[in-house]
Amino acid sequence: MNTAAIYHRPESEFAYLYDSETLHLRIRTAKGDVARVHLVSGDPYLVNQWCHETPQPLEKILSTDLFDYWFIAVTAETKRLAYGFTLEGEDGLMAFYGDHGIYPLNEKTLAMPNNYFRMPYFQEADRFKAPAWVKETVWYQIFPERFANGDPSNDPEGTLPWGSQDPDRQDFFGGDLKGVLDNLDYLEDLGINGLYFCPIFEAGSNHKYDTIDYLKVDPAFGDGALFKELVEACHARGIKVMLDAVFNHIGDTSPQWQDVIENGADSPYADWFHVREFPVTYTEGKDFENAEDLTYDVFAFTPHMPKLNTANPEVQAHLLEIAKFWIEEYDIDAWRLDVANEVDHAFWKKFRQVCDETKEDFYILGEIWHSSQNWLQGDEFHAVMNYAYTDAILGYFVKENLSLPKMVSEINQQLMLYRDQTNQMQFNVLDSHDTARLLTQTNEDKDLMKQVMAFTYIQPGVPCLYYGDEIGMTGANDPDCRKCMVWEEENQDLELLAFTKALIALRRKEAACLSEGRVYWHAVDPTNGLIWFERHLDEQVIQGIFNTGEETITVEAVGEERFNHLVTKEDQAYHIEPKGFVIINNKI
Repeated sequence: MNTAAIYHRPESEFAYLYDSETLHLRIRTAKGDVARVHLVSGDPYLVNQWCHETPQPLEKILSTDLFDYWFIAVTAETKRLAYGFTLEGEDGLMAFYGDHGIYPLNEKTLAMPNNYFRMPYFQEADRFKAPAWVKETVWYQIFPERFANGDPSNDPEGTLPWGSQDPDRQDFFGGDLKGVLDNLDYLEDLGINGLYFCPIFEAGSNHKYDTIDYLKVDPAFGDGALFKELVEACHARGIKVMLDAVFNHIGDTSPQWQDVIENGADSPYADWFHVREFPVTYTEGKDFENAEDLTYDVFAFTPHMPKLNTANPEVQAHLLEIAKFWIEEYDIDAWRLDVANEVDHAFWKKFRQVCDETKEDFYILGEIWHSSQNWLQGDEFHAVMNYAYTDAILGYFVKENLSLPKMVSEINQQLMLYRDQTNQMQFNVLDSHDTARLLTQTNEDKDLMKQVMAFTYIQPGVPCLYYGDEIGMTGANDPDCRKCMVWEEENQDLELLAFTKALIALRRKEAACLSEGRVYWHAVDPTNGLIWFERHLDEQVIQGIFNTGEETITVEAVGEERFNHLVTKEDQAYHIEPKGFVIINNKI
């Protein structure tokens, strides 16, 4: 037995309250190394009464290329628990694993109270809680400047005719909030029930990530009254609204930064930023977005986005006022936080507290592209943009830089990084304003696009559709991925639109199982590209069977066929063509 690979950590993703009475426990072992794992547990004050009782078996749930993960859900009448694990290796070795490490499995070891891990008390206040409505949401991301121009009277100077050319970084086409309001029927018919807006605050750019005034709707988008009307109209249709905020940095035309430029160290805002040397200067780089010899900290190397000092109490007060203002004044349902990993944890804890106090069941989403356990402990964010998860999917299906077993390994690794309730909230994007569009990534292979979307929509987490993907819009990386929405039906891919509507409808109808259901890999065969993926919740099973190979695959499956592409059926046999799939509903 490879004892060095055995790992568990109390009060973490390995041991956490799932609900007020249920404790979820996980343990990691080397892949293929351990045959059985059992739980020895009971009240910490009564160890000698239960330590020799029959232990409870754990289930091996997921595996990576290096490790197996085991799971059990337990309750405790007294809401406190002492616990340890007994392990039987494939080599026949027996061992006990507890708070003091690995010990021989014998009566003496089991009778030692301090050998056990502890959950001292099931503290409801410390349990990771997330708003239940998120699990039932299919999001739609809107880049406001490019969705629809509903009010030409507020167009910025130099606005180009809608869709007249592919966008450059500093182009304006007149998209606004009235354009979104005018097209709510379209969005409702599509089936989405969550709108995620890129920033709408006053800013000089088309993307608005260089904020001038966080408390004001950009005049090119409308005003506060219009936004309130939009939110109310969304809520009347059962659509939640999420705004995008940038608290890592601010625009260089903001009054605070302009005061620093003018007054240097004497500015009342001098400590609002990370300034190394006054006066603040830089050397222009090759383009607008980059600079050299900066005397102050910025986002990336962009001189026009000076970094805020969120440890400064005045900055904290200003930003927390913003967080509260948009909830109280406009009744938004969620914040998406840009560059969230570059802001200190202390600030985010205060931010979370303000949001929780201002509105019940408020959702906080952080933009983090890497492993995010430190932000997802229950006192900062509910979820992050789940790029690491979807990168694994795209890496196999689209980019072909991952093998099938490696994709499965990376997906499983991501699932084991977080609590189950966190995984249910994770934000699954296949493209966005920051990436090439999905259809472009697939080299305009619609069958492949459909397969990737279907696979992603049955994963844990909540899916997000980038505006225009549903009608076949293409685009390379920023700014090409930010083209004007195509509204002329003759230029839309209506067949792809119908497919997307059907997929969204399936996801929403089966939201309970697809958000809360446990993950099982029924079959993964790299020789023919078969992926048989299942979600289990109570007695319900949703199966997704995908052919990622080059030849037609025939499988037998029982249940109600819910959705398919490139599939023919004979009795219980499904003939699945390359890039095809079938989704089946069944019961255990």
